[in-house]
Amino acid sequence: MVLEASMIIVDNSEASRNGDYVPSRWEAQADAVNLIFSAKTQANPESSVGLMSMGGSTPEILTTLTTDIGKILDGLHRTKIRGSLHLSTGINVAALALKHRQNKSQKQRIIVFTCSPIDEDEKELVKLSKRMKKNGVSVDIIAFGELGETTTRKLEKFSEACQSSEGSHLAIVQPSSNLLSDSLVTTPILGGDGMSGGGAGSSGAGGAAGEGGDAGGNSFEFGVDPSVDPELALALRMSFEEEKARQEKEKKQKDDAEGKSELEQIAEGDEKQPLLDDQGQPSGSGSGSKDKKDDPDKMDTA
Repeated sequence: MVLEASMIIVDNSEASRNGDYVPSRWEAQADAVNLIFSAKTQANPESSVGLMSMGGSTPEILTTLTTDIGKILDGLHRTKIRGSLHLSTGINVAALALKHRQNKSQKQRIIVFTCSPIDEDEKELVKLSKRMKKNGVSVDIIAFGELGETTTRKLEKFSEACQSSEGSHLAIVQPSSNLLSDSLVTTPILGGDGMSGGGAGSSGAGGAAGEGGDAGGNSFEFGVDPSVDPELALALRMSFEEEKARQEKEKKQKDDAEGKSELEQIAEGDEKQPLLDDQGQPSGSGSGSKDKKDDPDKMDTA
């Protein structure tokens, strides 16, 4: 179980308002942040996670390194969507926050969400990437949205220059009906064996949500060997089961609503009909409609 200090950087620029990811790019990030936090802290209870944004006028640290999910959720709740992306500055600030971590035995990792065009020059990004590698900081990038060729190339060059023994990964997640968090399950960012780069996007978006089986290229569920990392496997299983239960609940509610509207009203008998007729005989169906002559089996009461 790797002991890590991770800073998650979310993209809260204006591009995150787009609704091409369910329910929106920003909400999809928030859901994925929750999953990443659970995976990191359950893999090792002493691991800590921080949160910062890189949109608006300047990057902002929302939550310092913590093991309290409540503080992370509060930071997400306080975040406003505004401005443009500041990728390089955001990574530099995150690296500075990791440098001042209390537990120096924690390995340093930055996880970046980006769904916006990148203004920085490719050479500048490569230089930044090499500096992160030199300082022992691994950088995982989760790229989603309508990425152009230029943006994709910049991110690929950054990821290549940052490769180290600790592993830095690039996951490109294409728009689909799956949740962004489900698409990340089989990527190396969450311990899966999905391919890096463009392959991560296709394997994550296509096979993570519904089946959770062999999408990661091996026979382990969600791409995680339970015997090697039981806590992470449990965390991913719980996330999958919660999402499955939510979908089943929504489907049941929808079916119940449709069934109720189509239910025909069942006609009932005339409640005003008296129990006895004018001769004192039962007036129910078939009871008083026949007299003794018509019904030879009727007992003679005379």
